[in-house]
Amino acid sequence: MADFLDIEALTAGYGDAVVLNGLSLSLRRGRSLAVLGRNGAGKTTLIETVMGHTTVFQGAIRWQGADITRLPPAERARRGIGWVPQQREVFPSLTVHEHLRVAARPGPWTADAVYELFPRLRARRRNHGGQLSGGEQQMLAIGRALTTNPTLLLLDEPMEGLAPILVAELAAAIGRMGQGGLTTVVVEQHPALALAMTHDAIVLERGAIVHAGESAALAADGPLLERLLGVPAVTAPNRDGPPSTPRRISVP
Repeated sequence: MADFLDIEALTAGYGDAVVLNGLSLSLRRGRSLAVLGRNGAGKTTLIETVMGHTTVFQGAIRWQGADITRLPPAERARRGIGWVPQQREVFPSLTVHEHLRVAARPGPWTADAVYELFPRLRARRRNHGGQLSGGEQQMLAIGRALTTNPTLLLLDEPMEGLAPILVAELAAAIGRMGQGGLTTVVVEQHPALALAMTHDAIVLERGAIVHAGESAALAADGPLLERLLGVPAVTAPNRDGPPSTPRRISVP
């Protein structure tokens, strides 16, 4: 079976600045991937490059067998790649329900399905985006992306700045999305969160992959976590399989 998303020897950045340096990875349908690394390692740049918002100097991005390296972001979205940016980009003057209708496409992720995933949004469906809390805005940003019915969803720091109770709700929701078969890539500063809700993980350093393996194995390896990220061991779901450390990750 061909790779769902295949990134080959990718060098990319902003303007003339190189951030990603010869990065390669492959992701298969139905898997969830955590992208970890210290500040400035290139995590957000990787997400934005997949979405088409950076300059690609070398390499290729293939999506379901097609080369999309030079396609504009709107065309990538039409082909099934969804994106929830760090800034959320909620419209202050639109209601919650209007947000869920504005970009909706046919598929299982309807407004009602989003309300089932995020009951808080159902209660706030007539409120405007500017009236929501930060956590509710993040739920709305994710819900709006889901109503485009993507086959791959890119989430950039979805837990940033949220209260612990909302972090727990969002993490559980993202986990349920994966159980439903949606392929997700999550950029997250907190390894415990990211590893607990994903199958696999990569760690970036200076724009290159320095570790790749299963999330549960990395979560359980305290010395490796401390060396790579400066954090102790964390708790993650128990999944079988040893960690691996190649430059390229191929997710089965």
